[in-house]
Amino acid sequence: MKKLDTLLAEKLMQISAIKLQPDSPFSWATGWNSPIYTDLRMALSSPEVRNLIKVEMARLIMENFGEAEVVAAIATGAIAHGALVADSLALPMVYVRSTPKDHGLENLIEGDIKPGQKVVLIEDQLSTGNNCMKCLNTVRDAGGIVLGVMVIFDYQFSSAAKALKRAKLPIITLTNFETMIDVAMDNGKITQADADTLQQWHSDPENWTPAGFDAID
Repeated sequence: MKKLDTLLAEKLMQISAIKLQPDSPFSWATGWNSPIYTDLRMALSSPEVRNLIKVEMARLIMENFGEAEVVAAIATGAIAHGALVADSLALPMVYVRSTPKDHGLENLIEGDIKPGQKVVLIEDQLSTGNNCMKCLNTVRDAGGIVLGVMVIFDYQFSSAAKALKRAKLPIITLTNFETMIDVAMDNGKITQADADTLQQWHSDPENWTPAGFDAID
């Protein structure tokens, strides 16, 4: 039987929720050039993958954060996944913005977190970790006790890992960058040269630019 991280990485690539283009890089919102692009909202269109994520997240929350009283999804990519998990666990759900909305009550948290409630964060993908840290601090400022964060796909950047460690925030991931490369290699989706390119990017994503190519959106 395949391990969860391998199975999910395989399925995410099958539905194009993870796209690899070492020879024609994408442009991230951060301004980085990247040979990989993830859009985990694509999983919502696949009942099989959507259900796998929901079931495994719910199971892992019960096993690792069994005292959770609220599910807090990090906007915007994790909102739908968070709602599915909260429904599965019969728990209240909120979602958290990294910046206030520019109208109405200018809320950072949509929904109700009471001081002292134990919260588990849901994040679709962890890259720089900046968004996750902002939302963590927002929940803590509201009086919530954050037990940990569940992540669907972890880019495994050392900067994010260090930030979460400093914040004493446990993290559990369903799949990750290294597993994705192994699966892509095993399934013939990339060559060894492509894998080397992905690893070079991963070691310095902010400054990585392949010679002779223009980034595309």
